[in-house]
Amino acid sequence: MTSSDTRIRVEPGSFRDPANRVFHAGDQVLRGLGPQAARDWQALAATDFFAALLAEGKVCGTEPVDAAVLPGWTAVLRHERIPFVSHPYEWSFGMLRDAALLHLEILRRALPAGFTTKDGSAYNLQWRGVTPVFIDVGSFAPLTDGEPWAGYRQFCQTLLYPLLVQAHLGVDFQPWLRARVDGVEPDQMRRLFRGARRLRPGVLTHVHLHGAMQERHARSSTTDVRAQLRAAGYSRDLALATVRGIEKLIRRLERRDEPSHWVDYQRTCSYTAQDRAEKEHFVTTAVTAAGRPGLVLDLGANDGRYARIAARHADTVVAVEQDPAVVDTLYRALRAEGEQRILPLVMDLADPSPGGGWGGVERAAFAARARADVVLALAVVHHLAIGRNVPLAQVLDQLVGHVRPGGRLVVEFVHPEDVMARRLLANKPDGLFPDYHRDEFERLLAARCRVERHRELPSGTRTLYQVVVGG
Repeated sequence: MTSSDTRIRVEPGSFRDPANRVFHAGDQVLRGLGPQAARDWQALAATDFFAALLAEGKVCGTEPVDAAVLPGWTAVLRHERIPFVSHPYEWSFGMLRDAALLHLEILRRALPAGFTTKDGSAYNLQWRGVTPVFIDVGSFAPLTDGEPWAGYRQFCQTLLYPLLVQAHLGVDFQPWLRARVDGVEPDQMRRLFRGARRLRPGVLTHVHLHGAMQERHARSSTTDVRAQLRAAGYSRDLALATVRGIEKLIRRLERRDEPSHWVDYQRTCSYTAQDRAEKEHFVTTAVTAAGRPGLVLDLGANDGRYARIAARHADTVVAVEQDPAVVDTLYRALRAEGEQRILPLVMDLADPSPGGGWGGVERAAFAARARADVVLALAVVHHLAIGRNVPLAQVLDQLVGHVRPGGRLVVEFVHPEDVMARRLLANKPDGLFPDYHRDEFERLLAARCRVERHRELPSGTRTLYQVVVGG
């Protein structure tokens, strides 16, 4: 979808490096560079390693434009627009690991060419489907021999530490990253990895030794630390060896899987083969009726069956699922298939990602990012309305809110007599959900949208609706 709005808007998450800043002008993504950043860019653009990274798609598409478009900046770059911006606490283990490995690969290729990256944050990466891409071109800077990697602490806190928590302790990292924009602190990690846990791969070096060095260097100025490292013989070769060591460690880390009911949901759910075939046909018709959707949201995507159907007819599909293990399985499957139009994300629809960071807007809330041409909400309503006690009207308000004006919502209502609804109701007090029935659902839906068509599945306990929102 193309926007005609050419007003210059500052990107709220771009302010931590005063040497450069990101702006939006319609669909354009622009980066203003100050005098030093402009000189660094000229040197970077002349290197073979950076040209290769661009050609391979590992760094977002970047080109210089007339500096007059951003008054007050020495130079201006235009970047490709990423289809959907996500945050690291919405990624699965495999996604975070692959993002970390790309970050390290870029640094490993930059060092021999005399460049480093000033930052090591997970937020410097985004996704084209299931392929990570480095977006912070302003992070590249000429390397000064004898100085450590400035981004090492950020890398540990937002990438390495969350991976260690998941791999060694079996604890999902997403709540840790969501709770704090700067990631997991070394002192938190030291408390988690005491005793024999200190000996697990990567912990002694990157948690305990790193923490001890930070405490020691906190008593010295930055200049003193750099001088001490140069005197100790810290070199480019040593920096490269360190990067390769971290790469080797991360490649060996694996997610500790716990049993999950949702991993096998498609086999254990109550759909018949005829139900599933009807549902697939309904979804296909709904998505194609929207022409060529730029963005489709599949809310409650599970194994990605319907996200894959939507991806045949859309530019980008964001497949949202609550269970991190399910999302990780889907991510690995999509990678193996070479599917580049689907982005799987971890998110609880009853507790979606809020705005975070400075001013609550440095990291945009999911609701602010997720406005789609088509929204699929299949087998979701009963989980929110019964499983999470969200009033039915509010469930529909949230679903409708994700649809752009004139877009379509495909929503499934699971009748109270359906086996899955009965399971949820069995754990609730009698009479708690008097409004959860088909007539009330249809009344609420008609008050918010124009119903184009509906189809009761052959089993007789589920109904699909295709509606137009606004427009």
